[in-house]
Amino acid sequence: MDISVVIPLYNEAESLPELHAWIKRVMDANHFSYEIIFVNDGSTDRSWNVIEELSKNNPEVKGIKFRRNYGKSPALYCGFERAEGDVVITMDADLQDSPDEIPELYRMITEDGYDLVSGWKQKRYDPLSKTIPTKLFNATARAVSGIHNLHDFNCGLKAYRREVVKNIEVYGEMHRYIPYLAKNAGFARIGEKVVHHQARKYGKTKFGLNRFVNGYLDLLTLWFLSTFGVKPMHIFGFLGSIMFLLGFISVAVIGFNKLHDMYCGNPYRLVTESPYFYLALTTMVIGTQLFLAGFIGELIARNAPERNKYQIEKEL
Repeated sequence: MDISVVIPLYNEAESLPELHAWIKRVMDANHFSYEIIFVNDGSTDRSWNVIEELSKNNPEVKGIKFRRNYGKSPALYCGFERAEGDVVITMDADLQDSPDEIPELYRMITEDGYDLVSGWKQKRYDPLSKTIPTKLFNATARAVSGIHNLHDFNCGLKAYRREVVKNIEVYGEMHRYIPYLAKNAGFARIGEKVVHHQARKYGKTKFGLNRFVNGYLDLLTLWFLSTFGVKPMHIFGFLGSIMFLLGFISVAVIGFNKLHDMYCGNPYRLVTESPYFYLALTTMVIGTQLFLAGFIGELIARNAPERNKYQIEKEL
């Protein structure tokens, strides 16, 4: 199979027939063998009924229905597991991503040799309340990830070599950082394509400002996991050792001062009279705790078998 199109969606019943017809028209015109995988992320409208109707009329339409709303990352994860195409393309269901971009994205993967191609909505039809935070977010993501050639990490329109989606784990809300995940997995040939962005035609955006707060927290988490996730002792052990050493040196200095007082005629001055004694002791205790945290983290690192299990109600 040439292409798998994975489309996560939440309450997009109005746009699905038009999106399906558009994708089918592009695929037929280019003689692609394909499948369309709609992942219904707990929609409360008629989205699943529409998917069932589309599947009856077009065998290339597949569907996954979650029992509740999990989020975009779980939807992509399950769609990636199901995908069978040599090239996997993701897009949003709101008609803001153009299926006309599919042939060129496919060519960039199969002929230009990219592992992943991310869309860049250079001209956006979003309000300033969304575009300005998006620019700040992308600048931070470029700096942290080291992928400096991408301008739009969160663009839903992306193309992947099949091996990429089968070797990365998208969980939580990490869909924003799939290029970073791919890079960490060894797929470093990452490209970008300017894509057409259309104004929303149906429904309303699911966007909220809390996504930017969560986005930065996820970025820090991903950076930490990619740097220290396999070896948490490298960070906790190092910080713990430094703090313990500082505390130990401080205690030694306080002890030396006590000996000096004893020989200089002030034997009754207690060590515990100095506030520095308690600071040094606290530093040693915290250092020991950090070291133990690193040791425990080393034992349980990346050991969460239930992390990507979701309740799927129906499949087509």
